[in-house]
Amino acid sequence: MRVAFDEAVRRAAAQLEAAGASEEAAVSTALALVLAEAQGIASHGLSRVAQYASHLRHGRVDGQAQAAVVREQGAALLVDAKDGFAFPACELAVAHGIQIAKKLGVCFAGVTNSHHAGVLVDHLRPAAAAGLVGLGFANSPAAMPAAGGKHAVFGTNPVAAIFPRKERDPLMIDLSLSQVARGKIAVAAKKGESIPEGWAIDSEGRPTTDAKAALGGSMLPAGGTKGAMLALIVELLVTALTGAHIGAEASSFFEEDGNRPRIGQAFFLIDPSALAGRDVYDERIEALISQMLVDEGVRLAGERRLALERKARTEGLEMPG
Repeated sequence: MRVAFDEAVRRAAAQLEAAGASEEAAVSTALALVLAEAQGIASHGLSRVAQYASHLRHGRVDGQAQAAVVREQGAALLVDAKDGFAFPACELAVAHGIQIAKKLGVCFAGVTNSHHAGVLVDHLRPAAAAGLVGLGFANSPAAMPAAGGKHAVFGTNPVAAIFPRKERDPLMIDLSLSQVARGKIAVAAKKGESIPEGWAIDSEGRPTTDAKAALGGSMLPAGGTKGAMLALIVELLVTALTGAHIGAEASSFFEEDGNRPRIGQAFFLIDPSALAGRDVYDERIEALISQMLVDEGVRLAGERRLALERKARTEGLEMPG
């Protein structure tokens, strides 16, 4: 069933409210999921509505939570999601962080006691709209082993970045540090499809192409040891600095009965005007992009997803009836 973008948000929000979310939390979360779907990221899109609703019903997330800034010192701030959805908490962290970065040049905004962060780079869009460079980090329930290990320690721990451009779409970079996002394996398992070799290992540490066995085992890090080390960096940034749970302390998002994950997110916001200056920033980023586009076939980061989003906002998107 094809529905208008705003109608898809309304329907998704209604399902979340029915499961126990406040109107504010439901709308913020639904908008993020529909935005992911519109960008062609089904693993973080409407397929998550039922999962989030289940988490509400089973007490894994507090739908009535009100995120709040609990600490602020200089260019650093900490937001407590209070066991609620990540989206309102991250929205607060980035909005407050923008104000600080505009004043002081930079801001590090941490989020603790949080939930699934969805498409991480989307949290940074307001920063780019304000002319700021943004970096984002998040951990998630353990799904990936440490370098040389077999049991899951780290989450897939995405990293995101956004770079505004003058009168053009920003560059939007978003990647998990596993070979693929865990959500893609969950989608394959639901459809009964196999996965490529090299994506995951089973519970015994053996390579597998069985999506269900992969969900019961561990994801493999992108780039082997290098990916595992990057996942370690992200894990520390969003837990040691915020007090959030490490991935091994959080139950899988794909379980109905589990604990409140209480994981973390962090956003680093930078005002180019505080460094070499806005004009230099604009010139340098366009110089680099010009070099990239010398080769035919190069696609700018975020270009495809933004084109799909525009199409969905105009033509609507598919949504289960």
